[in-house]
Amino acid sequence: MRRFLYWLLPLTWMGVIFYSSSTPYEKQNIKPLLFETIDLSFLEPFLSWISFTYHHSVVSIETHGVAGFIEFFIRKGAHVGVFFVLLCLFYIALKKTAGILFRTTLFISFFLTAAYAILDEIHQGFTPNRTPYIGDVLLDSVGGLLAAGFLFVFHRWKKKNNVKKPKKI
Repeated sequence: MRRFLYWLLPLTWMGVIFYSSSTPYEKQNIKPLLFETIDLSFLEPFLSWISFTYHHSVVSIETHGVAGFIEFFIRKGAHVGVFFVLLCLFYIALKKTAGILFRTTLFISFFLTAAYAILDEIHQGFTPNRTPYIGDVLLDSVGGLLAAGFLFVFHRWKKKNNVKKPKKI
């Protein structure tokens, strides 16, 4: 029974993601913090040439200002990082409780991560000033794929180097 406590790890993290998705954009806006604490104007000559469309909006220094442009990448990086962690937590929970092969554990972890990314975006559709977007699901899934890749490489390295767990006394 105690081993099922490992499932509290991904469930708690999913709760953090749910809470974040329930928060309107205005309460998560970090542009004022970036603008007031750090003078980012020195970045403008280096970043002013970058312009692209994301979710029907142009993202550039011209449209967002330096702080808004940096915030965009922080927010999208958070998608990747948060779902990287979620896959790792699913992997730990499955490894400790399911007794299945490594690749199967990795696949199920990715499936659960991607499924939660989809549910999270649907949930955002019910939050004021937030909209669901398939591009964010893709970013979340990239975070999951990066975590799966990391775990795969680590598993291969561990197997190659015969790293064994210390025996309990």
